[in-house]
Amino acid sequence: MAFDSVQTAGLGGASGTLTALVAADGSASHRFLARLGTGTPAMRDLSDVVHQLCLLHARHPDVVEQAASHSREPATSAWLAEVMPAFAAERAFVVRLVAAAGPLPSTPGQAASEAAVAAQRHALDMLAQSDRTGCADGTALALIMDWPAIRSVLDIAARRLGIDPPGSPLPPLYETATVIDALAARLSVERAMLFGAQQMLAQHRGLWDLLEARASARDRH
Repeated sequence: MAFDSVQTAGLGGASGTLTALVAADGSASHRFLARLGTGTPAMRDLSDVVHQLCLLHARHPDVVEQAASHSREPATSAWLAEVMPAFAAERAFVVRLVAAAGPLPSTPGQAASEAAVAAQRHALDMLAQSDRTGCADGTALALIMDWPAIRSVLDIAARRLGIDPPGSPLPPLYETATVIDALAARLSVERAMLFGAQQMLAQHRGLWDLLEARASARDRH
C-alpha cells in the first residue's frame, strides 16, 4: 500500500485529511527513519528497530485485533476483518527478523527504554479499546497507513540478514480511503477517528525518537 502521487492525488475529505496527517506526522517524516534508509545503516541500529517494534506490535491481541473487538462501526467491519490476518502476517515477519537478528544490542539506559516502550504499548491498548465511537477505528487505520514506512526499514533489515522480504498483504490505499470516508459520515465519529489516528502516530514518532536516542547512546560508548 504505497502512498504514491497517483494514489493520493484524488483524495479529499476525511481520507485526504488522514493521508496528509500520516505524511506530516507519521514515521516516514522522522529523521531517524530517513537515516536508516540512506547508505548502509549499522546493523545494531536495524536490530534495535526490529526488537523494539516486536515489543510494541508483535503481540496478541494486536492493535487491529483489539480495534475489531471494540469497533461498533459497520463502515469498518469488513476492512478490519481483512486487515487482521494481513497484520498478523506482518507480526510474524517482525518475529522472524528478531530471531535472525539475535540478542538486543547492548545500550545504556535499557531499563528506561523498556519502561518507555511499555508505556507506549499501554497507550495503544487504551486507544484500540476506546469506547469513544470511531477512536479504535482511527487507531487501526493510522497504524495500517503508517506501516509502509516502517516496513521499508524492516525490508532493509531483512536483506541485511539474508532474508527475502515477503510481499505486503495489507490492503491498497484506495480501499482504506473508502473506509475512512464512510466512517466519517458523522462529524463526531470523524473527530474521534482523527483523535485515535493522531495519538497512534504520536506513539510511533515517540518510538523513533527513542530508537534515535538509543543509537546515539551506543555511538557514544
